[in-house]
Amino acid sequence: MTSELHDVVQSRLRATGQRYTDKRRRLVDILERAGQPLSIPDILVRGERLPQSSVYRNLAVLEQAGAVRRIVTSDEFARYELAEDLTEHHHHLICSSCGSVEDFTAPAQLERTVERAIDEIAGETGFAAEHHRLDLIGTCRSCA
Repeated sequence: MTSELHDVVQSRLRATGQRYTDKRRRLVDILERAGQPLSIPDILVRGERLPQSSVYRNLAVLEQAGAVRRIVTSDEFARYELAEDLTEHHHHLICSSCGSVEDFTAPAQLERTVERAIDEIAGETGFAAEHHRLDLIGTCRSCA
């Protein structure tokens, strides 16, 4: 998937007038390998020799291009992951104590129920939903 992933990210960046630099490519690789949302300190640990200011700037550019998604938690650090359409549909467990974020996949029956509810709400309100997110906020196993 990596080659195809890089082609899509490059295309999205080009559409916003940006280049796919080596640092941006490294960030995409780090997020792909992580398989879970990462804070900037987590990224810095995994991305040897990536300057912190460059990581902030490049994540903002990748987010603007629709290649990266920022997840805001209750702690001081946002978490970053590849945009869902580049990976797979999933949701998050967000710890309100430590700010950790864990991905989870909802059972198919729950997804169908949510989709029906979205269709019903859209019909009643005229809102055209594009997709949905389900973030559960609570306390992780480590903090419980």
